[in-house]
Amino acid sequence: MSFESTRRRLTQKQADTVDRLCEAAVEVLREEDFAGLTVRAVASRAGVGPATAYTYFSSKEHLVAEVFWRRLSQSPPPEADGLDRTGRVVAVLRGIALLLADEPGLSGAVTNALLGSDPDVEHLRLRIGIEIRGRLAEALGEQADPEVLETLDLLYAGALLRAGIGYGTYEDLAGSLERSATMILE
Repeated sequence: MSFESTRRRLTQKQADTVDRLCEAAVEVLREEDFAGLTVRAVASRAGVGPATAYTYFSSKEHLVAEVFWRRLSQSPPPEADGLDRTGRVVAVLRGIALLLADEPGLSGAVTNALLGSDPDVEHLRLRIGIEIRGRLAEALGEQADPEVLETLDLLYAGALLRAGIGYGTYEDLAGSLERSATMILE
């Protein structure tokens, strides 16, 4: 499966290189925190030169944002059969929160990365925001109140920031999102 890079379209060989770089970034983050992550270290782990890595990623923030984007975009929407509006919204929020629950190094790095001002990160942040907002809008249904959608969007963004700076785990975040979304919707 090939992906469209945020910088250009990729051949299969290039897509494989980007895949290796993304996998290597996760491996490095299992050993180092975000401050210790470097594109050079990721390139070495992936078996490519630093110049090759910088061909695809403008910064470590860009690389980590790409890892999160891939996880989010590849995650299937939650099963919604038999759920009411609140249940659907909670399932969406829980699913997104738990994408990073098993990777504490990555989860902290994602928050740092998404706060970056790199134009490639800004592009991915926009794509991520559109994806999350779309999932929430679908869960709310056709008659979704735009203010409720905005509130849920802000709820998620605030919770992501909170978990990323160490005020609880992503597993805690999932429970908090569930309780808060239920309060908003009922």
